[in-house]
Amino acid sequence: MARSTPALGLVIIMLSGILTASFPFPMKFSRAWRWENTWLVYATLALVVIPLALAAWAIPDLFPFYASLPSELLRLPLLFGFGWGIAQVTFGLSIARVGMAMAFAIVVGLSSLLGSVIPLAVFHPASLTGRPGFTLLASAALLAWGVVLYAQAGRERDSKTDAAGSSSRGFLIGLLLCVFTGCFGSMINMGFVFGGRIADEAVRRGVPAGRATLCIWVVVLSAGYLPNLAYTLYLLGRNRSTNIFRHSFFRESMLALAAAALWLFGFLGYGVGAGVMGTYGNSIGFAACMTVLLLWSSALGFFSGEWRVAPPRARSRMRYAVALITASMLTLGFGSLFS
Repeated sequence: MARSTPALGLVIIMLSGILTASFPFPMKFSRAWRWENTWLVYATLALVVIPLALAAWAIPDLFPFYASLPSELLRLPLLFGFGWGIAQVTFGLSIARVGMAMAFAIVVGLSSLLGSVIPLAVFHPASLTGRPGFTLLASAALLAWGVVLYAQAGRERDSKTDAAGSSSRGFLIGLLLCVFTGCFGSMINMGFVFGGRIADEAVRRGVPAGRATLCIWVVVLSAGYLPNLAYTLYLLGRNRSTNIFRHSFFRESMLALAAAALWLFGFLGYGVGAGVMGTYGNSIGFAACMTVLLLWSSALGFFSGEWRVAPPRARSRMRYAVALITASMLTLGFGSLFS
């Protein structure tokens, strides 16, 4: 039975990658709402309502527990969560500009790399000059090569769809949003790393270890919700789109709920799968999750028509870019195993 546990964990992790990569897909079917309407409902459900409901169900006296914590335990998780929330907003905007395939590839690659480098630099700086450092350097080189190829492919694709000037400018903005999102997206990992003492305190007070991590989720995600709330409220006011909520409310809100469930349970599933997998959960498991996420998001973007009008050369560049970024994630994951 013990031998089957790593295999079961790997299956859970791969399914989680599929769920996470699929979260923007329901939004493609939104017809009556504007982006800000859908994103506000999605963010409210994914970052506040569902995590809070899960934590309240799993942890007795949740709010008295938070009230009793010293402020220094909450400060950094809240700060990193807020920074990650900014990245959530720009991620949604980047998907709208460059498509989910390219946005996922660049954002996941950058955030995964930085999410590995920063904790290593903070907690084990001497490792940067050894094998872990060389592994990260190799992963960064593959990632940079893949991002450049993807950028070239995307520029060639978009030059066939719109006027050259507006297409080039819109693509450049989308690409910069992807890079920005990838850099700030790693902050969610920082929030969990520096929020570990919250879970430790919950365990000390009798909360099972498997449930204690939900305490960190609520803190980090609720802080991340604030930039999403602020920006969508700004757009609702600027575009006068508040009244649009009345149009096809049930259908559109169900699409937002589907996106929220896919994203949140995909992330939760990775944590469960890594735990079930055991020793290799954060190395092989991480590499498998990122690889599945990249490949599945690229496939969804391709089959939903994002690359339908792209010339053959652009499609070829896109495939090479996906392969390079996937190789970067595999290098990162397996490198941590042998380090």
